[in-house]
This record gives sequence, structure tokens and C-alpha cells, in this order.
Amino acid sequence: MGRSLRETVRLVAALNLGYFGVEFAVALGIGSVSLFADSIDFLEDASINFLILAALGWPARNRARLGMALAGILLIPGVATLWTAWQKFLHLAPPAPIPLTLTGLGALCVNLACAFMLANYRDHSGSLTRAAFLSARNDSLANIAIIGAGLLTAATASPWPDLVVGLGIAALNADAAREVFEAARRERAAAEP
Repeated sequence: MGRSLRETVRLVAALNLGYFGVEFAVALGIGSVSLFADSIDFLEDASINFLILAALGWPARNRARLGMALAGILLIPGVATLWTAWQKFLHLAPPAPIPLTLTGLGALCVNLACAFMLANYRDHSGSLTRAAFLSARNDSLANIAIIGAGLLTAATASPWPDLVVGLGIAALNADAAREVFEAARRERAAAEP
């Protein structure tokens, strides 16, 4: 028998919070923009899932309001990434490629597991679970790019692959925020008499 939505969201939140600590420590240690952006995204995903857990029993109108707030939360990693990218641009130095690649691979495993767990529920409870699913899906794509950045950094000793991927992660988060906001807006309109 499969997990309930509540159990799935709780597990996804715990996995995201745990890997945030791993990725954030590695990002600081090697000076990686893409890992920094992705670690903040793990923290944001954990927060979203904890909020979803709290709101599962709420009426559709209240879930829609929270969905709109979550759309704003999805933008936070993008802003943090832009700041980190600016700092990196001022002091161009490549991150260590092996820890970058291996940490990206670990993040991919965590995000794929979360995306597969949430896929069955992406249309349940409207914008809330859609936010969680989109975050996990987008993060998996970002992790593939981080792995590629690590390999390119190893081949070229350039800071640019990491910097470009970090900015790409910011763009993915902005698109996810737009999708969640639109889903929440439709959900709110459907809930109004």
C-alpha cells in the first residue's frame, strides 16, 4: 500500500531539509553559485512542504491564498542566487569540480525521489501540491545542469559554467512561481460563489 499524501509530504519535507544542510555546506566550502542557489532552493522546498502539510485540511479558498503566497516564496532562491552570482562575478574563481559534481549528483537523487513521490498527488489539493511537484521537477533539471557545470569546470577550470547554471536555476524558480500563482488564481476563482 502506498503512502498517504500527508506521509509523502512529510517525507519530502524532511529529505529537502536534510539535503539543504549538505549542499549549503559544500557550496560555502567550494564557492559555488549553483550549489548555493540549489541549497537555498532545498530550504524553500522544505518550507513549502511543511506549509502544505499544515494546510491539507483547509478549504479550497484558503489553500488558494496560501498557493499565491507560495508563488512569492518560490522567488526567494532566485533573488539569493542573483546576489551570489554578482559576488562571484566580482571575484571570478572556479569552484572545486569534483565536490560540485558529486553534490549535484546527490541532489539529483533526492529531487528525483521527491518528484516521483509527489507525481501521484500533483493535482490533489490544487496549487499547494502542484507547487511541491514543480519544485522537485525543476530542481531535478537544475541538478543535471549542476553536474554538467562540474564536468565543464573540471575540463576548463572556468567559473562560468557554475555561474551560468546558478542564473538558470533562478530563471526556473521564476517560471515555477508563475505557474503556481496561475494555478492558485484559477483555484481561488473556482472556489468563489
